[in-house]
Amino acid sequence: MIEEGEQRDHTITSNSNALLCSVCANLDFHQIFLDGIPPKEEIPLGLLSSILEKSYQCSFCRLISFHVRRTWRLDKFPHIDLSGIEFGVYSKNCGCLREPFYQPKFRCHRLHVVRTKDPGGLWKRHLALGEGSPLIIHLLQEDAYKFGRPVDLHGRRVKNTVDIGLVQKWISLCQENHGDKCGNVWKVDRKLPGFVRVVDVVSMAVVPAPSGCRYFTLSYVWGSIGADYWTTKDNIAERSTPGGLDVSNLPETITDSIRFVRQLGGRYLWIDALCIIQDDSLDKSTQLRAMDLVYGLSHLTIVAAGSTTARDPLPGCRPQTRSLQQHIEVVQGLHLYVAPPRLREALAQSTWNTRCWTYQESALSCRRIYFTGPQVYFECKCDIFCEDIVAESKCHPLSHSFLQSSFGESFPYLHSFPSYMGAVDRYTRRNLTVESDIVDAFTGVTNALAMAFELGDPARAFQYGMMLPDLHLALLWQHDPQTPRARRLLPDGGTSLWPSWAWAAWRGGVIYRGADVYLRTLMGNLSSEPSVEETLIDPWYIVDHSGDTVQLDVHQISWVVLRAKEEKRAYSAPRGILDPTELTLDIHRPLEPGTLVFRTACSHFGVARRDGQEPSAYVHGLFNILSTASFPPIWVGTAVLPLEPAPPSSLDFIVLSRTSSRSVYDEESLMGYDGCLLHVMAVSQDEGLMERVGLGVIHEAAWIASRPEKKVVCLR
Repeated sequence: MIEEGEQRDHTITSNSNALLCSVCANLDFHQIFLDGIPPKEEIPLGLLSSILEKSYQCSFCRLISFHVRRTWRLDKFPHIDLSGIEFGVYSKNCGCLREPFYQPKFRCHRLHVVRTKDPGGLWKRHLALGEGSPLIIHLLQEDAYKFGRPVDLHGRRVKNTVDIGLVQKWISLCQENHGDKCGNVWKVDRKLPGFVRVVDVVSMAVVPAPSGCRYFTLSYVWGSIGADYWTTKDNIAERSTPGGLDVSNLPETITDSIRFVRQLGGRYLWIDALCIIQDDSLDKSTQLRAMDLVYGLSHLTIVAAGSTTARDPLPGCRPQTRSLQQHIEVVQGLHLYVAPPRLREALAQSTWNTRCWTYQESALSCRRIYFTGPQVYFECKCDIFCEDIVAESKCHPLSHSFLQSSFGESFPYLHSFPSYMGAVDRYTRRNLTVESDIVDAFTGVTNALAMAFELGDPARAFQYGMMLPDLHLALLWQHDPQTPRARRLLPDGGTSLWPSWAWAAWRGGVIYRGADVYLRTLMGNLSSEPSVEETLIDPWYIVDHSGDTVQLDVHQISWVVLRAKEEKRAYSAPRGILDPTELTLDIHRPLEPGTLVFRTACSHFGVARRDGQEPSAYVHGLFNILSTASFPPIWVGTAVLPLEPAPPSSLDFIVLSRTSSRSVYDEESLMGYDGCLLHVMAVSQDEGLMERVGLGVIHEAAWIASRPEKKVVCLR
């Protein structure tokens, strides 16, 4: 039965094979869903172009066409040549929630439509044809009886409003089955600071968060809608009294969130615009420094992923607030529909997913409920559910749906630097309205990392967004190849720049890649991580905000023992405690806060664009580092440098650390042992101060042959 008010727009009710093309009419869908078809025995469906043409007369072709047009965005790229691409279909067991090993008759199958031929790799070559969600076709619950099966693993019809009971079931399953896996990111007992406020959705007041209370949080996009609904110094007293928070003055995202928390039986909800006094700089900075606790201890974070401003409703929270997009066709009497997008795909086009502030809100939350346009998704650290696919298992991995593959890696990971590196990669691809917020919007993440991995005081462990205990690794960031080289101003209202060695100093995406990036002719999106075999700088110092030069606590890594016959060819790093009087050498003005001070070696090399043509969208590329000690100059290393403006024909380089890659170098002429590469930074100099230009690797023998100068570096 279809409940009153449910969508019928895309449902075709005829059971006749007249609605199928000749290819699809020859398929026995009842038998396919009952017994399955192994992938190796997939049934050919023909050319994709033919399937798209037949979609107006064939209900099964129409299902395929619906998915392809949505996922491949053919409306935006109508002239793509799809000739030669062929599809086929097989069915795959989608699990069982009821004693899977003892009641196989309750197993259920889903259809997988896949590419069987793709001449020239069109799918991968054309940016419009992103991977997106796999083309999976499900059977609706109402047809389960035709197979003598329960409805557990069959699809649900999406309703006009979210089923609150279903959401409560998801939360309960997480609490009952995942235990500490979906606890807070610190794995220890933490409490909200006493200064944190929450909205009491029962008394409608902004109140101090009761000790140990269960509360919800909201993650949304403010948009440019004005400040009328904010909590300020003038209205905080009124809003702190019962009934003092006037719902009529609040935008729909917020009022719907309050309604949703009430429906779930909750009482407390944290909303930044209401719980932080927006015109009080001290309160604002104090509250923002606690974002790791606010989101990390939340019972559930409500994500308004379907909204572009706070004026937009939460889709499905109330009637008439979402447009149902579940495409259902009747094929040989069976109600079939295309699986919804994976969560990652659903979020990819959202405004919410582009904002820097929302990254930490999602990363730090143990449970999230995403309100997207078509439907609601639930995600915790172990599971992911949505309204139209039944996948609510209590323990059986066989029941997990294809939605599981949309998981990103959980935060934090098992180790501190990979957690940091992954967070920086994801965070810097998002946008800020106020560029100077770049570190503030990341502070919740760095606070959580400091606590989770016992790094000490977050203010000492992280500065300018950089992870100082692993500074030797943190310095190895690269600009995303398509990111223009543009500096940020410090949030002091003046013209001061962020220190160049910190990724926060530069707008756009940041990536961490291993030495193999330097092996390539073109910049590539490689997945390897940077590695350091030995740290070559000790100690490190930084100029703090009071102007004092203080020593940093940076981890040190020892190098593997060299073969005795090669030791004489190893670079020897300058060591020793810096004399404060050295810090004034060649510097005729006080060092600015954020200046790194350390002892290393500096040398000069030529640079030349590497043969090969970077894509036109790239603004950073690979350059050969050339020794000028011989003629013609010989290649001794590789650097990633900006293409615009083009670097000069030669640059100064300073040594950072030692790495290794036996596939990079010519063993006969340059090196014959592991650890032959040095991480180096290309720098510019001005009145004794250095600034970062780019990053690279140099053969150790070539570095020694260049007769580098040992010096104290002031890196700004």
